[in-house]
Amino acid sequence: MNQIGEPPAAAGSAAIESLVTGVAELDAALRFVRVNPAFCEMLGVGLRRLLGQPVTILHPEPRLHEAAERALQRGGGIRMDAVALCAAPGRECALDFLVSAHADGVLLEARPAVPSTPSRLSESLRGFAHEVRNPLAAISGAAQLLQQRANDAGQRELAQLIRDEANRLAGLTERLLGTRNNTVTRAVNVHALLERVAELLRAERTGVAIVRDYDPSLPAWQGDPDRLLQALLNLVRNAVEANASRIVLRSRAEAGWRDARGQRVPALRVEVEDDGDGVPAQIETTLFEPMVSGRSDGTGLGLALTREIAREHGGELTYQRRETGSCFVLLLPRRVPDRLPA
Repeated sequence: MNQIGEPPAAAGSAAIESLVTGVAELDAALRFVRVNPAFCEMLGVGLRRLLGQPVTILHPEPRLHEAAERALQRGGGIRMDAVALCAAPGRECALDFLVSAHADGVLLEARPAVPSTPSRLSESLRGFAHEVRNPLAAISGAAQLLQQRANDAGQRELAQLIRDEANRLAGLTERLLGTRNNTVTRAVNVHALLERVAELLRAERTGVAIVRDYDPSLPAWQGDPDRLLQALLNLVRNAVEANASRIVLRSRAEAGWRDARGQRVPALRVEVEDDGDGVPAQIETTLFEPMVSGRSDGTGLGLALTREIAREHGGELTYQRRETGSCFVLLLPRRVPDRLPA
């Protein structure tokens, strides 16, 4: 029996039909040309649903398509864990993949995912919350004393900013230490949150140019403002740490987006684009996993947490490479699903 890291028998051989491992072959256009029964069973769809279709039919998770493109262009194999897929409405699953170049196309080998990543992330975040709870209280108290003693209005305003952020983060830590189902949703002006992000960035880094590219016609978004603000701050600070000198905050309406259930829903698209160093190619496929960082001093929690926040709201976080720098895209349904992902 094949291991996940070993290539299966040639895709043209009848031997793959009896494999427990799911195997599928894509042509040069990344369309399904051969699929074995195990692959169909794992996805919960019939063979006719896949044959002739592009690999993007397995959205909303774009990582598989991106890995297939890289394998086709560069050769070799790419290991991917816990890829979220939805080949048909109501048929969600998570699979581990080995994506490799094969003949003039790409070979996919799939196995059921081992559900380890969510618990790793949750435990890491809870440990982090324990560590920062007391320092946050000290920061808030010190800022209050500074505010009381400051003679300058600008200094008092900065002290209040510190207090507000310390209190917001203290609330987030308490929720990380408690249940994960207490997301508080209300109508939120996304542009007001983006302006808050710009204000905080100006207080932290005066040398970074902020460009606003908003769609003023966007309606209010229904969600947790504190969680979304934290996600946006993570993306902006990620750009700063990648030596960005220019950050673009962009908002758009997203038409025809399919959520995690495969349903078309009205959504908002929020982009954070920068001219920094970009993401190293070797970590692109695992970029949003906990403990993965392109920097030697990075924690690997910021992007993992941001993706978790997006998924809490029924949305998704994706990465787009630029010639110079990076672009991270938050896709958020305008209303949070009745049942949030765990």
